[in-house]
Amino acid sequence: MTSAVANGATDAPRAKRARLEDEDSDEDSDEAAVSPATMSKVEDFLLPFQLSREKLREVSSKLRKDLIRGLGKHTHRRAPVKMLPTFVRDTPDGTETGDFLALDLGGTNFRVLHVRVEENLQKVLKMDSQECAIPQEMMQGPGEELFDHIAACVAEFLESIELKDKVLPLGFTFSFPCEQKDIDMSILIRWTKGFACSGVEGQNVVQLLREAIKRRGDYDIGSVAMVNDTVGTMMNCGYQDQSCEIGMIIGTGTNACYMEEMRNVKRVEGDEGRMCINTEWGGFGDDGSLRDVQTEFDVEVDRTSINPGVHTFEKMISGMYLGEVARLVLIEMAKKNLLFGGETSEALLTPDSFETRFISEIEEEDTGLEHAQQILTEDLGLPAGPEDCEIVRLVCDTLSTRSARLCGAALVTIANRIRNNRGLTHLTTTVGVDGTVYTKHPHYSDRLEETVKALAPKCNIKFMVTDDGSGKGAAMVTAVAQRLAIHSKLLEDSDGDEEDEDE
Repeated sequence: MTSAVANGATDAPRAKRARLEDEDSDEDSDEAAVSPATMSKVEDFLLPFQLSREKLREVSSKLRKDLIRGLGKHTHRRAPVKMLPTFVRDTPDGTETGDFLALDLGGTNFRVLHVRVEENLQKVLKMDSQECAIPQEMMQGPGEELFDHIAACVAEFLESIELKDKVLPLGFTFSFPCEQKDIDMSILIRWTKGFACSGVEGQNVVQLLREAIKRRGDYDIGSVAMVNDTVGTMMNCGYQDQSCEIGMIIGTGTNACYMEEMRNVKRVEGDEGRMCINTEWGGFGDDGSLRDVQTEFDVEVDRTSINPGVHTFEKMISGMYLGEVARLVLIEMAKKNLLFGGETSEALLTPDSFETRFISEIEEEDTGLEHAQQILTEDLGLPAGPEDCEIVRLVCDTLSTRSARLCGAALVTIANRIRNNRGLTHLTTTVGVDGTVYTKHPHYSDRLEETVKALAPKCNIKFMVTDDGSGKGAAMVTAVAQRLAIHSKLLEDSDGDEEDEDE
């Protein structure tokens, strides 16, 4: 089937495709329960969510300008897309090997892992792991107590796997807003997620961890690499596929990273080589640039969120918000007598009651309508008949398709930037992907890939689903950083006058 994007429109919702010039007329033969008159009204109602190829290209063009602003030395502070340097200066080359620790701190629990990178198997293996709870009172107490607790849990883990006498490199995923100054220097800007430990904001969290380990004195760690989970996703995939230079997450939130030419990273000294940039593309549109594609429902989701005006792009496409957009749409359609005989329910009127996972379940090819019936009647207490179920599936399809198209347009921006940076007529690259919206939805990946093919004909992009970027990926970042440090030392030994040439 020809991609609808390729012919100037997005994929139409599954329940009624006949209006699109490139769809087969037999596609909607199983959707006869919805009358043509009702379907016409429903399609008109959902029209603002359908983005043409031209509109997607406009979105891509806007993001391209924001990437440049985010990279600029004098413009990055005003840029909605922050383009954060990660100080990860290379992707895996397949020679990395050894044992590593990974520490993943981002909520009320944290994980410590032992990861082995095996060159002969071309694999990153999670050997052992342990999850440790952080007591509520510790989340509000002195920072020293928190890091002492982390150090104690790491000690317990190392003892349990009989590696306490080994000095292992550590990949540290610290999922709080930080300003990264170097691969092993990350300054906490502010606590989030219920944490308010004193004495940590404005400090280098790597140094705080090292000091806690030193206070114990019964083990030590080697080099440390700070890791964003998006970067970890790219690096984990990159060990198996050396053409992987983009990482993307589409789950509860969304983000992407890619390898940028150092000459364009104006905030970091040096023009040679490349550096991975954490785009933080969820903030795209925070300056109002996406108002022309936002619907009244997107505006309402943003208004009632805990962070109005922030992460505009993310709120249109990610798992934390898709279900809520759908809920608001269903309520308005019921008010207009397009659903449920004009009725709503207490459950439907409760914020966040329509979970994003419902969208994936309702769009399942063979069981979707059964899921719709169960969710609408049993979970949401609605008087839903067969016609209602088909219309709700149409709503779900419309919203998930828009999400995939927008993500595809953003990904195209990055791929084309890499191609143009390198002066290539054609780019072949791999994207490491993680996130439940991408992996759990039955059609999401296909729609995203179709969009990319239609909007970036000069790019051949392969997608590789990876897992545990905050664990195995963190270890891989550390392995690459260690390899580069060794190589750097060799260069300094052989040609010392190259040192500090940019000073």
